[in-house]
Amino acid sequence: MSKVIITCAVTGSIHTPTMSPHLPITPDEIAASAIGAANAGAAILHLHARDPNNGSPTPDPDIFRQFLPQIRDACDAVINITTGGAATMSIEERIAGPLALQPEMCSLNMGSMNFGLYPALEKFPDWKHDWEPDYLSGSRNQIFRNTFTDIETILERLGKGCGTRFEFECYDVGHLYNLAHFVDRGLTKPPFFVQTIFGILGGIGPDPENLLHMRRIADKLFGSDYQWSILAAGRHQTRFVTTGAMLGGHVRIGLEDNLYLSKGVLAESNATQVRKISHILDELSLEIATPAEARTMLALKGPDDVRF
Repeated sequence: MSKVIITCAVTGSIHTPTMSPHLPITPDEIAASAIGAANAGAAILHLHARDPNNGSPTPDPDIFRQFLPQIRDACDAVINITTGGAATMSIEERIAGPLALQPEMCSLNMGSMNFGLYPALEKFPDWKHDWEPDYLSGSRNQIFRNTFTDIETILERLGKGCGTRFEFECYDVGHLYNLAHFVDRGLTKPPFFVQTIFGILGGIGPDPENLLHMRRIADKLFGSDYQWSILAAGRHQTRFVTTGAMLGGHVRIGLEDNLYLSKGVLAESNATQVRKISHILDELSLEIATPAEARTMLALKGPDDVRF
């Protein structure tokens, strides 16, 4: 069994400022939270940007530039920038930052889907910002677009063009087959970092049999050519990533995926979640990968070949 890569998804575009006072919003907050997660043991930092004035998701490369150099200078973690952004953004907006900054890694969603955030509307009677309820409500009638052309564009322009490799985000079984389609066409090469995602409304549900099924299908499609990672939304996070690690997978945690440390207890930082899963992995006698080891496992180009 190889060492376990911990990915920390620092802020994302799912949760809004009202939901937790600990959600990093400003560039300085995102940088500090990411560095804390790296110091706690995260080898990969998955990063979105937010408007520092109101916390809304933004694709602005200039906002990314305000925190990426801080992170790079303070730790050696792999920096992984989203190409998903938010469902409200066009594909050109979503890839503007990655194309300008050319990181070692980016996320890449492997199919269009419903992405329901609107159930959160029932949990909060008041909102800090007017955009929050409109943003959540809008997910009822939006498609999170990731067409075959969109994926081809990202693989060509960012992968082939910039040497960036990908965290292939697979929210359902069909997404694994989509990835296999692009592999068969020669548009991406192994090793593949396959992130299987559970518990998002519109994707595969957080049932243990689904975890095993996704693993079986990935094994069938990619054999020994991939590294398997697991994330689960909200309260399902700890049990799913723990089970996945026991089955030989890597893990992703962080405030993008789950705002809580335990039942009813908000996580005060990303580092607290990293420390929690690190302790669990240690108790399971599983070794945690360093950033250098993660780079080797995933065949990354290295931190000297980025543009930030």
